This record gives sequence, C-alpha cells and structure tokens, in this order.
Amino acid sequence: MKISRIAQVGAVAAVAALALAGCAANEGTTTTDDMGDDTTSTLSGELGAGGASSQEVAVAAWTAGFQTANPDVTITYDPAGSGAGRESFQAGAFPFAGSDRAFKTDEIAAGPFDGCVEGSGIIELPTYISPIAVIFNIDGIDSLNLDAETLGAIFNGDIATWDDEAIAALNEGVDLPSTAVTPVHRADDSGTTENFTDYLYQASGGSWAHEPDGVWPINSGEAAQGTSGVVSAVVGGDGTIGYADASRAAEEGLATVAVKVGDEFVEYSPEAAAAVVDASPFEEGRTEGDLAIELARTSTETGVYPIVLVSYMIACEEYADASVAPIVKGYLEYVASAEGQDAAAAAAGNAPISDSLREQVNAAISLIVTE
Repeated sequence: MKISRIAQVGAVAAVAALALAGCAANEGTTTTDDMGDDTTSTLSGELGAGGASSQEVAVAAWTAGFQTANPDVTITYDPAGSGAGRESFQAGAFPFAGSDRAFKTDEIAAGPFDGCVEGSGIIELPTYISPIAVIFNIDGIDSLNLDAETLGAIFNGDIATWDDEAIAALNEGVDLPSTAVTPVHRADDSGTTENFTDYLYQASGGSWAHEPDGVWPINSGEAAQGTSGVVSAVVGGDGTIGYADASRAAEEGLATVAVKVGDEFVEYSPEAAAAVVDASPFEEGRTEGDLAIELARTSTETGVYPIVLVSYMIACEEYADASVAPIVKGYLEYVASAEGQDAAAAAAGNAPISDSLREQVNAAISLIVTE
C-alpha cells in the first residue's frame, strides 16, 4: 500500500576498518548540553563509513555535532559514491552507508549483507533531501530556461549547439552562441545519475528513452569522476552542461537552469525540492524500516522542483558485530534530529525532513538491536 505523507574504491575499499572499543558505561565522558546541564556519553570507538558524495557536506556537519556530544567517538566518511557505498556496506566493510538511491527490492532479496546478522533486515532512512542542479558554463550567460524534453535531447546528444531553435524558443531575448554543447555526466555508479536519468525518463516525453540507471547508459558527452569531477569539468569547459547536488552548485556559484514545471520555470531550492517529496508515496513491497520513496517526477504543482534526490542512510537492523550497533544507532538518531537536520541544512543547503517523516525515521532507527 502506498503511504501518503507530508515530508519536508571497490566494494571493500577499506578506507576505514572497524575498530570499535565497546560502549561500557564506565568509559563515559561528561559533556554539557544546551541547558548547561552535565550529560554523560557512554559511547566510544572508531567507525568508518562512506558512500554518496552528495551527502559529504551534510555528513561533515552531522559528524561534528555527534562527536561534540560524544567526544570518545571518531567517525570517518569516504565520499566514494553511492554505488561504492552500497557495495561496501553489503560486503560488511562499512557498518552504514550513504546512498542517493535505496537498494532495489531484488537486490535486497539476493543479498547477502555480510555485516548484518543472517536474516536481519536493513533500514533505509531518507534523511537528506536536496535538489539536483543542472549546471552549465556559457560565456556571458548566468541562467537559462529549459524543459524536460529539451534537457533529454541535450543529454542524449541530439542538440549540437547552444543556439539550437529548441533552446532559443525557451529563452527569448537571450543571445545564445553557436558554441558546441558538451554534456558532462558522472563516470562512476552514482545515485545522482540515477535520480537525474529517472527525471529525464519520466518527464522528457521520449527525448530521453533510456531507463534510469546509476551508470550513465549511453556513450555520449564527457565523463567525470564524482560530483567534484563533474563540477570541475563544467567550470573548466566552454559550452558544458552537467548535473550535481545543489549544495555544490551553490558553493561554486555556478550558472544553473530553471526547469519548466507546468506553465512556469522553477529554479532549484530546498523548499521546491521538499515540495515534490510532499506528494510522493513510499515504495510498495518494503519492510517496516525500509523507507524508500517513490518520487513524483512529473508533478505540475506550483513551486515544485522535480529534479531532486532523496539520499539515504543505510544500516542493519541487527549487526553481526553487536558492538557496532550503539554507535550507529546514536549517530543516526542525531542525523534525524531537528538539531542534526538544521546543522546539515546550514552547511549544505538541503531541505530538513519534516516532523512527520522524522517520526517514521525514528521508528525505523528503533529497530536497530543494541542489546
């Protein structure tokens, strides 16, 4: 049943081996909370994780806040990409991972998840909501209006120059050059790519006919590694166009596309990204703690920005190494908290999750076995 709600390298690239020191109460550290009262953290140890590069800035903010409250804990995160994160989590190299898409149901069924107790479920938490910005570099032009059909044709390699009539018709009064169009895509397996190609596939009216995939599905344009690689390729080129998590676009001050939704052109923003999540249901066929969202890419609601990624934190319900569980659980509770969400939004510009979604996320986190 679909549930409506208001919502706001290699597989074992062991950049961080697990070395957890347990969580005995007699190893606690006293800290001070916002009210000036002493609180005691009983968590200690080192935890290495990784995955989606889109979450990198948010994860840094979450980690700083969590480690301040738990000074005997060290968490490291390798932003190697969603695919690498999922593979490393499944192989047991990471106790949790960030991913710009949830595991597919057939992937979960095929298993195994080596870090989890055999038969344990996994939890997938939509704790990072962000628009994907379409970024470009054309001398003298700071913004463009494009619709899904034209974007599909551009990234499919069917539009050769920026003065093409399809682009000109959407940008009256803009002096478009005859510069060649160079689309830039991710070279790695990326949840950002899967979200972007999902939008093109659903909304382009057939100009992009390739099913959504984390691996770029055609031989076209220029490939670059990771979010940073795409941003660098676009910035360093002339006539380039690509896609990246909006936090990076804002950080770099890049020129971006306003996307046609209904009868208006909508620029990316956290609020517009959250608006499309508002109307989107959970995917069918998922377990209690698996909160995968089915995004409404073709919405025509006012103020909706449809090129959005919902990035997940993925963890075990029950860990083969039980000493991992308390730190993972505590960290994810901070990630989902209002404080954690506000810290990430301030750093990365993403949309904080709503109170109603937080309740569902916390219910999923409570499934993690710590005793």
